[in-house]
Amino acid sequence: MKRAIAALLLSGTVFAQQGVVVKRLGAPDVKIEPAIWVGDMLYVCGVMGTPDEPGTPPVFHQNTEQQTLGAFRNIEKVLKEQGLGLGDIVQMQVFLAPDPKTGVMDLDGMNRAYQSRFGTKEQPNKPVRATVQVSRLVVPTGLIEVMVVAARPKK
Repeated sequence: MKRAIAALLLSGTVFAQQGVVVKRLGAPDVKIEPAIWVGDMLYVCGVMGTPDEPGTPPVFHQNTEQQTLGAFRNIEKVLKEQGLGLGDIVQMQVFLAPDPKTGVMDLDGMNRAYQSRFGTKEQPNKPVRATVQVSRLVVPTGLIEVMVVAARPKK
């Protein structure tokens, strides 16, 4: 653990020495940064869809496909605020949990949502992607969480 922390601190020093600007987008009191610019790369934290019942914890009644579409909409909002779009995403990490009612992970539902937003006529770009099955997410009724990295296009 100490090595990991040292590596993170050192990477910040290396960025500063190389003139790479690191810009954190969250307020000083946030527990998790929503997104961080490192040079022309925007790293967006894990994003879920919009819950049916906000609260602590929030509650989702939607299936995997619906939750995935919601996560993509929420990611798109973050990107838009930074002058980017879904086509600027270069890397995606998907954390997929099984439905607590059935115990089955719905990879097909996630892929249908993905294919409706990436590699289409309207938005032909597809990021590199990893999809990982997890036993559950922090939000018990959540079925998907998505992290992305987007690149600012050169003008």
